[in-house]
Amino acid sequence: MTRTFPELPPLREVIQNHGLLAKKSLGQNFLMNPTVTDYIAGSSGDLKTGTVIEIGPGPGGLTRSLLKAGTNNLLALEKDVRCVAALLQLQQAFPDQLTILEQDALAFDYGSLKEQPVTIVANLPYNIATPLLIGWLKLIASGTSTIQGMTLMFQREVGQRITAAPGNKSYGRLAIICQWLCDTYSVCELPPSAFTPPPKVHSAVVGFKPLASPRFKASLPCLEKVTAAAFGQRRKMLRQSLKKLDVELPALLATSDIAGDRRPEDLSIEEFCRLATAYEELV
Repeated sequence: MTRTFPELPPLREVIQNHGLLAKKSLGQNFLMNPTVTDYIAGSSGDLKTGTVIEIGPGPGGLTRSLLKAGTNNLLALEKDVRCVAALLQLQQAFPDQLTILEQDALAFDYGSLKEQPVTIVANLPYNIATPLLIGWLKLIASGTSTIQGMTLMFQREVGQRITAAPGNKSYGRLAIICQWLCDTYSVCELPPSAFTPPPKVHSAVVGFKPLASPRFKASLPCLEKVTAAAFGQRRKMLRQSLKKLDVELPALLATSDIAGDRRPEDLSIEEFCRLATAYEELV
């Protein structure tokens, strides 16, 4: 059930009044269409309990939709002081539901939040999207995270890499680690015209539902090392690309029960986890 929303100035007026010319250095592309932002908010699961975190809200398009959808505890992390000022009117309209922090999302302590569980919904700045995602995945892998879901905007190419299946040209390290820890799914794709200013690429919204435990036994550091070696030379057979691991390769492949003439893009997530577990035993 959506809540009653107060009268607020149009987003374009907010942008004009606060001089919010998007900064390329901050990866800013503002999402303005309320139909789109309402759809993203509505696809993000239970927003009424715990803490909902938005990264880089800009003038507040998605922020409005999250509040309209009934979010009771929304924490907006915004590095750009201009955008913080532009969001103040929205905060005044929702003083008990919206908190704005002038904060670098890469440096924020996500484990410090008192109200759990945590849901992350964001039109991510493309220049820090993958480092942010990897940081959240490490939290999930640690077993101490209370992240219950993430709905995140990426460049379409990155979104395809996250959801790719074995045998797909986009399948690689990111797909393996994401799908080892989460159910991942495509929410929607957006053209450049959906943003102000339009980026040079299409965008994709991807949903993440963290699993109660990783899909298969493995340690994240070893899985990262094995996939980095394998996909560092993705066109080569494993018996060549895995030489970078500096372990006895015949023993690694035999213990994993994986043929050395296979190519990395054809291995399942379970097989990569077997490689990672064998690697951990051999080092």
